[in-house]
Amino acid sequence: MIYGVGIVGFIGGFIFGQMVLYFLLRHKTNEELLNDRWLKIKYGLLGWGCAALGAYSFVEIYKQYFPVS
Repeated sequence: MIYGVGIVGFIGGFIFGQMVLYFLLRHKTNEELLNDRWLKIKYGLLGWGCAALGAYSFVEIYKQYFPVS
């Protein structure tokens, strides 16, 4: 069950990360988004970091409410 919670948290965190990226990158031109390597690295890691944080937080909340023996 905890794996399912982790997967749901990962997907939820990834969706949240995509919404954050949409907000942060709304003023960038297509040319900047396609050619600036630093943007790809920095914001790519931000999206995956939100996904990992979402999975971690969902698992910790699950363990708080349903303690594993």
